Amino acid sequence: MNAQEIKQLCALGENSKVQFKLKLDNTSKMAPEIAAFANYRGGTILIGVEDKTGEIVGLTYDEVQQISRDIGNVANNCVRPAVYLQTETVSVEGKTLLVVNVNEGIDKPYKDQSGNIWIKQGSDKRRIVENAEILALFQESGSFRPDEKGVRRTTINDIDMMLVNDFLEQSYGKRAEEFGLPTEQLLQNLQIMTLDGHATLAGLLFFGKHPQMFEPAFVIKAVSFFGNDMGGLEYRDSKDITGTIPRMFEAGMAFLNANLHSVQAGQSFNSIGKLEISEVALKEILQNALVHRDYLIQAPIRIMIFDNRVEIVSPGGLPTGVDVESIRFGKTQQRNPLMATLCAKTMDYRGLGTGIIRATKEVRNIEFVNEEGGQFQVIMQRPDNSHPSLKPIPYGSIASEDNTGYSRSPYGSTPYWSSMSNIRKRCPALGKGEDENARRVLAFCRVPQGILEMMEEVGYKSRTSFRRNVFTPLLEAGLLIPEYKDKPNSPKQRYRTANFWQ
Repeated sequence: MNAQEIKQLCALGENSKVQFKLKLDNTSKMAPEIAAFANYRGGTILIGVEDKTGEIVGLTYDEVQQISRDIGNVANNCVRPAVYLQTETVSVEGKTLLVVNVNEGIDKPYKDQSGNIWIKQGSDKRRIVENAEILALFQESGSFRPDEKGVRRTTINDIDMMLVNDFLEQSYGKRAEEFGLPTEQLLQNLQIMTLDGHATLAGLLFFGKHPQMFEPAFVIKAVSFFGNDMGGLEYRDSKDITGTIPRMFEAGMAFLNANLHSVQAGQSFNSIGKLEISEVALKEILQNALVHRDYLIQAPIRIMIFDNRVEIVSPGGLPTGVDVESIRFGKTQQRNPLMATLCAKTMDYRGLGTGIIRATKEVRNIEFVNEEGGQFQVIMQRPDNSHPSLKPIPYGSIASEDNTGYSRSPYGSTPYWSSMSNIRKRCPALGKGEDENARRVLAFCRVPQGILEMMEEVGYKSRTSFRRNVFTPLLEAGLLIPEYKDKPNSPKQRYRTANFWQ
């Protein structure tokens, strides 16, 4: 650090990264200061500067030597674990200052000699006592991983073995019973369950029968607003998305597909078209939110669609050592390594740090906002919605296209043929008055969905009635296509919307 840099720091005053000290009269008080910097993002202590005014006073040669020894002893003997300091002397306008650099620690949490844990808060520090904050420090050091912890009140009965077997067949080519191990031991080996018989958080969120029964905050709240702010009382669509992470990912993408417009982009008029915001980018950002969110924070992921933008917000800022600029170049640090491993084997996620790179290539005007300890926000601008073809139109009207290349329908991305008249024409067996529900199902199933998810989307309670009035007519008409044609009764069966004109 040179003299000019120090003068600039002194002119700007103290903050969470810079602290001034005139002398070192009480060495015992320095332990909390050093611990706070090590528990935060590191920082610099300038000794020989008046803390209230930033005036450069300076130190004598003897004072520099004595303070250097004293502060080194404090870091080594009064902070646990010990902290390594870097010191240097700099002459500023003929006055000598001692510059003490404290790096961010890798063995958090750091404590003073009384066992107190401190962290920086603005230019000051505060002692933390809340379990969640203390666990967050352990998490940053890698000595605690929330995704591996057991979830209270869960047992092996809360794990869906059909999902586990699907995972095992895909990953290892055989089912649970073929491993020659007791089921509970196999689940423990896979880190789906802990040694004391509880589901791990990752195990519950990937293979649980009802994950939100035990972790109700870990959901996606999706809302499509009128206008460009959250202040209004009206919204186009709203949904609380629950289930396993793969299920929430599929349903989250279905919500985005159903509430964003489609662009024909040179394709034939009768094709479904491409989403106005790259589907590749949306998938990458949503997967990252589900995998890398901070699971110590009891809050949902949010998908918010406004007239001019889409926001995907995940709880918790970026992990330690990662910032907005570095993620643009592929730097990654897995906050939840078990979650990432399971996701890489069950979804499109690869965990190589390339997801953000792909998203930024697909969407040029993408913005990342990192609030440390708060949330990570991704903002993607929508195309200009001022064109008449993109203004809201009444439900039930027939989709149309003009020379802008936008295909409009009541559900934004719904295919042209899913207008009410075309559905009834292709599917005469559809139940009376079920045109609207059929159209909603077809919009929803742009991303493959199960029967129960379709029923939830249109508000049906009776599976028998839904099959008779909506599902079976659409299936027999070829408007819905099963994903696993060779396994029609598979519990993993999903159905997607057909596209007859592509």
